[in-house]
Amino acid sequence: MSHLAISSAALSRKLRQFVDTEIIPNEGILAQGDNLARELTLDLTRRAQQAGLFGSFYPMHRGGRIASLVEYLPVAEQEGRSEYGPGIFGADATLDAYMLSHHGSASVKQRFLTPLLKGDAVSSYAMSEPDSIGSIPATMQCQARLKDGQWHVNGRKWFICRAQLASFATVVARSADGPVNESLSMVIVPTDAAGFKVVRPLPLLGRYQGQNELLFNNVTVPEDYVLGSAGQGIALMQKRLALGRILRSVQWLGLAQRSFEIMCERIHSERGELARLADKQLVRARVYQVYRAITSARCLLREAAVKFDAGLPNSVEVNVAKLAASDAVSEAADSAIQIMGAEGLADWSPLSGIYRAARTTHILDGADDALISTVGKHLLQAHYAIQETADMNKAVA
Repeated sequence: MSHLAISSAALSRKLRQFVDTEIIPNEGILAQGDNLARELTLDLTRRAQQAGLFGSFYPMHRGGRIASLVEYLPVAEQEGRSEYGPGIFGADATLDAYMLSHHGSASVKQRFLTPLLKGDAVSSYAMSEPDSIGSIPATMQCQARLKDGQWHVNGRKWFICRAQLASFATVVARSADGPVNESLSMVIVPTDAAGFKVVRPLPLLGRYQGQNELLFNNVTVPEDYVLGSAGQGIALMQKRLALGRILRSVQWLGLAQRSFEIMCERIHSERGELARLADKQLVRARVYQVYRAITSARCLLREAAVKFDAGLPNSVEVNVAKLAASDAVSEAADSAIQIMGAEGLADWSPLSGIYRAARTTHILDGADDALISTVGKHLLQAHYAIQETADMNKAVA
């Protein structure tokens, strides 16, 4: 499978038009999550594929169109302009496409990766657990033990995206006793395997957004369904985070930019002119603050992406960019609702869904408090190291 490369600017324009003309007018139907919504999603996905808009940042040798993460950022922002865009354009599968392509066995690639890249399969990532601390991998209790050439997976996971529709789940489980750096593994579990069960949907802020609780009751899968090798779970989790947080964050900027545009359109509308909104200082301040938040987050994401493309350490840049993108979409949605008034709170307004999604960004993909603490620790360590080096240089001199 291969595609001709295309400039990110041209692809962004095509995506923007598709989102605005094909997806946004149908968001009311897509939000229902019923059979009609699923049929419409499949139809839109096929149309996106026909238009050359599907899987833009898949590995180039696997059909991707954009070679570098930096070039993909403006494309991803357009994919994220609607809550439903990442699923329709295959962007939700990008991270799994990379993980399976680089770390999957031949059988994993044949059974799971190939249909995923074609849009014929849905992936999910099962890490969080009801009785563990999400930011502390050592507290995970889900087990995957190797016996007679089979992994036996037992445990529970929750708040797992897309699990109800997924063809397979990448399960993070404890595969051995000992230090956490050597005892966690990622095992691919097909959702049609005996013992796999979607226990219940988990609505967020009053609306189901694809999160589910899962049960693994002695699910058995072949030995080569492990990603990489047994015990590499922590290292693979870090690789997922390096790319995953950037991908999610830039999609949030798509929602932030859309909220900004909705706000400005209301200000310049007949009703906005009647209320003289453009003349009010607090309104102008909101416009400025949202613009600054979005632009700042874009710059931070680009810095993180540049280092990713160069293969350089970028954990601080990624975490700061994630926090900034989360703040940007939250401020943009909140300000747009404030300008719109009660209409912005209504279920028929796109801002209602964007506002809910914005709040979840402060928890998903790393809670704000945990990331802020981690970044602060790294910055202090870096400062101390610089001071120590400077003092040593003075002593030598």
